[in-house]
Amino acid sequence: MRVGSETVSVVTGASGGVGRATARMLGERRAKVALLARGRDGLEAAKREVESRGGRAIAIPTDVSQFDQVQAAAETTEREFGPIDLWINNAMVSMYSPFTKMSPDEFHHIVEVTFLGTVYGTQCALRSMIPRDRGKIIQVGSALAFRSIPLQSAYCASKHAIQGFTESLRTELIHQKSNVGISLVNMPALNTTQFIWTKNKMPHKARPTGTIFQPEVAAEAILFAAEHDRREVMVGYTTVEATLGEKVAPGLLDHYLAKAAWEGSMLPEPADPDMPDNFWKPLSGDHGAHGPFDGISRRFSLQLWATENRSKMLGGMLVALIGLSAVSLRKNLSLRYRG
Repeated sequence: MRVGSETVSVVTGASGGVGRATARMLGERRAKVALLARGRDGLEAAKREVESRGGRAIAIPTDVSQFDQVQAAAETTEREFGPIDLWINNAMVSMYSPFTKMSPDEFHHIVEVTFLGTVYGTQCALRSMIPRDRGKIIQVGSALAFRSIPLQSAYCASKHAIQGFTESLRTELIHQKSNVGISLVNMPALNTTQFIWTKNKMPHKARPTGTIFQPEVAAEAILFAAEHDRREVMVGYTTVEATLGEKVAPGLLDHYLAKAAWEGSMLPEPADPDMPDNFWKPLSGDHGAHGPFDGISRRFSLQLWATENRSKMLGGMLVALIGLSAVSLRKNLSLRYRG
């Protein structure tokens, strides 16, 4: 797939963060974009941004935890723009809290939006794509799908579930010889609106854990995955580290993260217990794509660049290897001649 003016795309969680940044990039490609989220203010602002960049957009207020709403959004998209080519499952909610301080309803709600919202989006996308035998689904995953951290048990569980669900579905599509593609894009810590509106039960303000990247890095990875046949795309070296660390020394990581990730998730400033959040309903107003950490967030990922330029790098390594072999052969021939 090449994303362009004829591409019909759906982005969930499009009112802020990664979804908002992705919608902007789709607009720059002049794509047709259906924007799904609960908050109407953010959706309308995203629509204006897509259109100002040359794309076309419709804002569809949608709670992805409700299958009928997701299905209705898919039908609206196809009536307005035509058959869906690209579906990006990005919507999520989370909470900063020890598991023992979460209610069953709170845990259920996080899983319902973050995991089941992805499942429902995938079902609706496949209903459109399988009969035409084409299309691409992007699941926005996380390093936390491989290595969980404290204070986000329901969110980590949801990202693990997305990983397992997608692997199972991929094997079914292969078995059915379907040309519909599905890719996971696993994210590092990102400077998104999550840190403006996520519910926080801790005494201090929350922050991303570890090295922080801007949401545009995530959006770039999503569009790369949309246009290339990659099973998974890892974004940021920290995501790769988390994956490898869990395989090599999971017990050691348990003890390290019990302290480092707990303390690393909090700022020194005390949290405002009356701060509004988007847990049960969206916040009013437009909050954009970025969180409050612009000053310490990276705009470039060397690891993602290496992923995007894998063929060039392998070609360069092959040329370098041939060159070294030629030099070595010349030296050996020279020594034999002198001998």
